[in-house]
Amino acid sequence: MNTAVDTLGTALAQWLVGQRWYAGTDVGEVRVERATTLVHGDPALLHLLVQVDGERYQLLLGRRATLPDDLAHAWICDTPEGAVYAATHDGELMSRLLGALRDRAGGPGPAFDPEPGAHVVHGLPARVVAVEQSNTSLVFGDRHILKLYRRILPGPHPDVDLHRALHDVGAQHVARLQGVVSAHLDGVPTVLGVLQEYLPGCHDGWTLATTGDRDAFVPEAAALGRSVARVHAALARAFGARNPAVSDLNDTADHLHRRLTALGVPELADHEPAIRAAYDRLRTLRGPFVLQRVHGDLHLGQALHTNGRWTLIDFEGEPGRPLEERNAPRHALQDVATMLRSFDYAAHHGEPDPKWASALREAFCAGYAAVLDDPRDQPVLLHALELDKAVYEVAYERAHRPDWIGIPLGAITRILGGETA
Repeated sequence: MNTAVDTLGTALAQWLVGQRWYAGTDVGEVRVERATTLVHGDPALLHLLVQVDGERYQLLLGRRATLPDDLAHAWICDTPEGAVYAATHDGELMSRLLGALRDRAGGPGPAFDPEPGAHVVHGLPARVVAVEQSNTSLVFGDRHILKLYRRILPGPHPDVDLHRALHDVGAQHVARLQGVVSAHLDGVPTVLGVLQEYLPGCHDGWTLATTGDRDAFVPEAAALGRSVARVHAALARAFGARNPAVSDLNDTADHLHRRLTALGVPELADHEPAIRAAYDRLRTLRGPFVLQRVHGDLHLGQALHTNGRWTLIDFEGEPGRPLEERNAPRHALQDVATMLRSFDYAAHHGEPDPKWASALREAFCAGYAAVLDDPRDQPVLLHALELDKAVYEVAYERAHRPDWIGIPLGAITRILGGETA
């Protein structure tokens, strides 16, 4: 397999640019930093850490002497030892993945450790979740779901820390953490993936909102608001002793200004003075404002609906932000703002319906206010955080989905004009 690894660089560079989870738009040199064989024989399973333009990525590669037709779409290249392909599409290899990680005899490569008290069933049929974004998820039977991070950052990971803390305070509305895939990188423990309970029959909020009856989803938005508020309350209990209080929002305004500058989106040139003015209005507010741990990347796709209740998933925060920033306390309204932006996207799916987006906003905020403080009582902060998210979305759509850039640009125009949907 080493010969195959040595010849992979060019093929991986061509393959990586087509992967949704790859953060760049081009690929320079691909250097294999570490290769670990998890399953020997034919088929073989290899775990790779590769360096690409200063970033570190995790890959799972399969190798077969002859690639079957149903894996042809996953092909990457041929080597003297067989065809190399994206192993996450190989149900046979993926069903052996957790057991192979559990049984590894030490060393620097990846390993799987179950959470205390978790009953992990190995060898279940495995399938990859069709929608790939910043990571890849695998479902095992109807018991477990494994999220494998693609871009790897050494250090404490919010997805693990927040789930454990929420479990310790008995939080509801979150999926149970069942195990962690990790390795030592740069001398520190590094999370490569998390295993959680799978919720059979669940539907994510985006699917429900965009494929079901729009009017019927309004009360669900209210229920989602209550669930988010209850998770926020649990996070405050879990991390309460470390939650700082600030008397003003100067640091927040500075942070938003820096992010706008760093994103440098030309389409925002005409809006930039008004956006910066909205950020500067934060400096006039006086608290105290309590900062706490939050979800960090909340949207409809991160909320699952099953058995009449909402469950929040994926507490890793925005994958593009540094881990230090994702692990820092923030305003709880951060999650409210991003969910409101998600409603706007849902309302533009199919026939645009701004009135429906307004109804979802009101229902969600009313639901949240039934548990915690009403987000609508802090319009300056909420609008600034919504603008920040919309600015990020413009940059994202410009890079990945240019046909969608009108959605966040329209939202920025509406928010700056005093409208909210």
